[in-house]
Amino acid sequence: MVILGAGPAGLVLGNLLLRAGIDCALLERSGRASVENRARAGFLAANTVRILARNGLDDGLRRNGQEHRVCEFRTDDGRFRLDYGRLGTGEPHTVYPQHELVTDLLARFLDAGGRIRFDTEAIAVSDADGPTPSVTVRESDGRPGRWRARYVAACDGRHGAGRRSVPPGAVRHYRRDHGVSWLGLLAEAPPSLDAVGYALHPRGYAGHMARSAGITRYYLQCARGTRADAWSDDRVWDELDLRMRAAQYGTLSRGRFAQRAVVDLGSDVLEPLRHGALFLVGDAAALISPSAAKGANLAVLEAEILARALTAALHGGDPAPLDAYSDRCLAHIWRAQEFSHWMIRLLHETPDPEGPSPFQERLRRSRIGALRDSPAQQDWFAENYVGV
Repeated sequence: MVILGAGPAGLVLGNLLLRAGIDCALLERSGRASVENRARAGFLAANTVRILARNGLDDGLRRNGQEHRVCEFRTDDGRFRLDYGRLGTGEPHTVYPQHELVTDLLARFLDAGGRIRFDTEAIAVSDADGPTPSVTVRESDGRPGRWRARYVAACDGRHGAGRRSVPPGAVRHYRRDHGVSWLGLLAEAPPSLDAVGYALHPRGYAGHMARSAGITRYYLQCARGTRADAWSDDRVWDELDLRMRAAQYGTLSRGRFAQRAVVDLGSDVLEPLRHGALFLVGDAAALISPSAAKGANLAVLEAEILARALTAALHGGDPAPLDAYSDRCLAHIWRAQEFSHWMIRLLHETPDPEGPSPFQERLRRSRIGALRDSPAQQDWFAENYVGV
């Protein structure tokens, strides 16, 4: 088995295959230091925590993960809090920075004798519909190389070789541009709320998500085409203060922005997630907007489904779970996409080519009101917010 990409999907899959006694090699285009320091999301769903725990991959998570179960909404009509950990299925998120999880998974993989080649870029997957697929790579020294395996798992993202190698016409590609952009910010500052914060403001959305005692993730809606460095730190903090209504609800703890990136909110899904011996996992299978923190959780879930299916095929001679892999994962992906789309419509006025729409804004206020006042709506939100 060749696995492309050393993110959560590839490393969970690699660890589970090693545990099952299945030989695998992992190819990663970046160096080890880059892999272990890539700042990404950190909200783990309850099912993701269960997957890691039942496979013995939760040591760091148990030591350093922090449960979060409350979110707060701030609007022109006031603020309200939802203890989603007590609603719906009654489960919290666990905040554990993704780069720390990746570091844990990588150490476990190497300790178990796993093979990984850093600085090795996969270029293309060939002959996936034949008995011996191969992966063409650029080795760390720049020379071309080739790896052969019975199966290939593409865990290398939406722009990776795995997705690029699926022949035109072999998959259907569903896309959605939500017409919304965020300035994503990683601040060297302690959290200012004891909850996830969602602020809806006439100037646009702002979000607050704790990462650790000294690091906080912020999001700030911006115009499409805005450069990540267009605003000074002070201007960004002033805008966050305004949109999160700091004058009413408490000032934000300020610090240096260690990371900035503009994210154009979009979604896409490929169907099916398999072409012969090539399987798409994580962002290679589907891209989901960050509005509902589902990406890494779907990746871990898909990795476990694929690992079990490969074990059944290679050790039990049963190909049925592999044949069902795509349909099983797509059921979870589309449910997550629906909730993510709902969150986007909740947090932003729907873009209208004719300009601001009072009708759309009233609909959005009605959604917020239902979430604030309806126990049934709150239970539905909690179940989908935490679940995958």
